[in-house]
Amino acid sequence: MLTLLLIALPVVSALLLLALSGENVKRVAFVASLAEFALALVAASQVAPEAGSQLAVSYPWIESAGIRFSVGMDGISLLLVILTTLLVPLIVLTTFGHSYQNPAAFYALVLFMEAALVGVFTARDAFLFYLFWEAALIPVYFLAGIWGGKDRIRITFKFFLYTIFGSLFMLLAFAYLYFQTPGAHSADVNALYALNLDAGEQSWLFWALFIAFAVKMPVFPFHTWQPDTYVESPAPATMLLSGIMLKMGIYGLIRWLLPVVPEGVDQWGATAMILSIVGIVYGSVIAVQQNDMKRLVAYSSLAHVGLMSAGVFTRTTSGLQGAVIQMLAHGINVVGLFFIIDIITRRTKTRDLERLGGITQQTPALTVCFVILMLGSVALPLTSGFVGEFLLLSGLYTYNPWYGAIAGLTIILGAVYLLRMFQKAMLGPKIEAAAPFADLTFLEKAVLFPLVFMVFWIGLYPNSFLNLTGPAVADILRLTANGATGLK
Repeated sequence: MLTLLLIALPVVSALLLLALSGENVKRVAFVASLAEFALALVAASQVAPEAGSQLAVSYPWIESAGIRFSVGMDGISLLLVILTTLLVPLIVLTTFGHSYQNPAAFYALVLFMEAALVGVFTARDAFLFYLFWEAALIPVYFLAGIWGGKDRIRITFKFFLYTIFGSLFMLLAFAYLYFQTPGAHSADVNALYALNLDAGEQSWLFWALFIAFAVKMPVFPFHTWQPDTYVESPAPATMLLSGIMLKMGIYGLIRWLLPVVPEGVDQWGATAMILSIVGIVYGSVIAVQQNDMKRLVAYSSLAHVGLMSAGVFTRTTSGLQGAVIQMLAHGINVVGLFFIIDIITRRTKTRDLERLGGITQQTPALTVCFVILMLGSVALPLTSGFVGEFLLLSGLYTYNPWYGAIAGLTIILGAVYLLRMFQKAMLGPKIEAAAPFADLTFLEKAVLFPLVFMVFWIGLYPNSFLNLTGPAVADILRLTANGATGLK
């Protein structure tokens, strides 16, 4: 029942917000998102990682077709639900210094998106997963299209086309899989895991599912919607997109692609891995050349998600565990970096590195938070990014030493573009725009300090998360191995 409450609470709260107005709206949204996080912690206290899917709810949805409203959580799902419910109240808190036109609609869309994201990470029915997948797109489309930058209409239309294009491939794959289940057809995840499909079927199903997930992550060459959408979206929408939404694609690879079409992964996994590694190098090289801070971090996300995707296709314990914990670490780091960029932009009216400098002379608290989040993203040992990247690169090296060596460039190039961003924005002579630059306010500290805490918690005590996800990762690998050898 808790899983159902985690989906229902943001929906009910969003509907309540639509009846409110004024400053009360953001306060109610923040309290509702905090209540959702508290509920997620209660769920975490009741989940035993080794027991498989738990806190399950299953009701007839389209009963005549055997489609059910079926949700539940294992360790992987729970980790991503915690990430979602942790970040949303912090993202809402970042907006307290802003005034948005029609705030009730703005915050209602944020909470609707939270509900859809929780639904994606807990769905145990393929068509329910697809429903929540599509539902998560709608709030972002309106957040970017209504409250975005001057080029928002063109950019959101491009985002819409890409995502709908990818989603149609997923729907086609799920419909085909549904009709392959014996007897009374079912879209239950376990029924799809039990299918025995031939190599030809798995081959085209692999590409249908991979394209759907690759567009969302995004992976090269399906990435061209991402930088513009990140730049033109309002800061909270950018944080939702980068911190949580791109994790939907990685989660889809782990939950639906590997166990359902293992022979397809045998045939085409290496190709998908090469595309992911190309994205690592491409995103990093382009990030080095950027002067717009927001666009720079957008391309850095492309590089990081490429490494996660490549790690998944190694089908090793270290690769999958690395991808899962890196989803958590990346979400923490990137939301913090985008919020710092938002702070600098509001104070100086620019994101252009060539027009910034000298900020650190007046901002010790901001500087410390910036350095910690930057080093977490660079994967400095004892910070959040190190654990995931070490496991991912270890998995890649085991799979192919050359792939591991090329993917390892993400650490070197990441240090180059992030240190360059910090140097140009924060160091050097003080610019006129930064002359009255104030240090962090209480509300800004309330957002950044928990993120900084998480950077060290993940880096110093990674087993608190790896032990949670380990049994679920082992189950995925067992299903994948059994399917690939025809033993399902």
